[in-house]
Amino acid sequence: MIKILKYGEVDSKDIFSRVVPQMDVEKIVADIIENVKENGDKALFEYCEKFDKAKLSSLEVSKEEIEEACTLVEPNFLEILKIAASNIKRFHEKQVRNSFIINDQSGVVTGQKVIPVDRAGLYVPGGTATYPSTVLMDSIPAKIAGVGEVVIVTPPNSEGKVNPAILAAAKVAGVDRIFKVGGAQAVAALAYGTESIPKVDKIVGPGNAFVAEAKKQVFGKVSIDMIAGPSEILVVADGKSNPRFVAADLLSQAEHDVLASAVLVTESSTLAEAVQKEIEVQIPQLERAEIARKSIDDNGKIIVAENLDIAIEIANEIAPEHLELCMDNPFDYLDKVRHAGSIFMGRNCPEALGDYLAGANHTLPTSGTAKFSSPLSVDDFVKKTQYTYYTREALGKVAADVAYFAEKEGLTAHAKSATIRTEE
Repeated sequence: MIKILKYGEVDSKDIFSRVVPQMDVEKIVADIIENVKENGDKALFEYCEKFDKAKLSSLEVSKEEIEEACTLVEPNFLEILKIAASNIKRFHEKQVRNSFIINDQSGVVTGQKVIPVDRAGLYVPGGTATYPSTVLMDSIPAKIAGVGEVVIVTPPNSEGKVNPAILAAAKVAGVDRIFKVGGAQAVAALAYGTESIPKVDKIVGPGNAFVAEAKKQVFGKVSIDMIAGPSEILVVADGKSNPRFVAADLLSQAEHDVLASAVLVTESSTLAEAVQKEIEVQIPQLERAEIARKSIDDNGKIIVAENLDIAIEIANEIAPEHLELCMDNPFDYLDKVRHAGSIFMGRNCPEALGDYLAGANHTLPTSGTAKFSSPLSVDDFVKKTQYTYYTREALGKVAADVAYFAEKEGLTAHAKSATIRTEE
């Protein structure tokens, strides 16, 4: 049963701690990466047979397989994918940055170019659940950014097939290539390239502990978006909130993973007790009840605070991946929220809206990293290059200053490179 804790009456570690078992995956992942670096496709075929129980003749998903997948999903689902894709595109198009140029000084030009990466690799999980939504969320911003080639890696089933919903989403999003490989070995393939899988410049997307560790280990060889941990939700709800709705929202994250975290912060002891009871009613009704049960028992919390302002401060300290503000006037509190991956406003905005349809990205910082990290965006798929131009006359006006600055750092060759151009 979910715990009820009164803020100020219990140790702060009980409020802010989270059960995350330490898994010794570093050495395992390092060995997998080294094997893929050395043996390429051969290692990938072997890992696919070992972990996915699938014997593959080819790693890449064919165009025929993609077309077949689109006939296997329900027409209604295809239409919903297109609606979601449209909303995601509309949201992310607002994030596009433009290059700029500054030439308001005689003989001086400075500027910045915004350039997409050449190739991006998207990891799409395929373990205990299938996530076509992740395909849309990760590939559409890349396409808007102008990435030259967008590549997906995702594990196949034991028959060597990729879930049709994932392939249909990839088709809607305009993904260029798809490969049947998952786990740390997929990340290694994207980072170093194999005979079949091209090396990418950036790897994005969520995954299990092995995928997260692999992304950490290949960072530097390629760029990554973030090290995403288990999913989490924090609901700030006032006493007028419907306990059935709040319980359902908490369980929407608890069903993700036994390590997921679901937290309610409220000023109402009455609501706290009602939600605690309602969770027990709803868990047995879930298909993933066993997962939700363990998540709630290990990491579920209901925190009773003195008022909603304190509740918001608790939320800021936890810095959750998903934050719901279940109240009549959520915009009154929006500016007080400093740390959250994505905020869901009001009584009629469940986090699931953000997962699938609203348009804002659902690849979000977790485990408190929202204090310094941002959701996946178009910015993740571009880089900036700056440039500078001076005429001889313009350089002459500042050469002495440049030289003086350089000499202060003990770099006389720097100084000479500026002054030598102004000598008669």
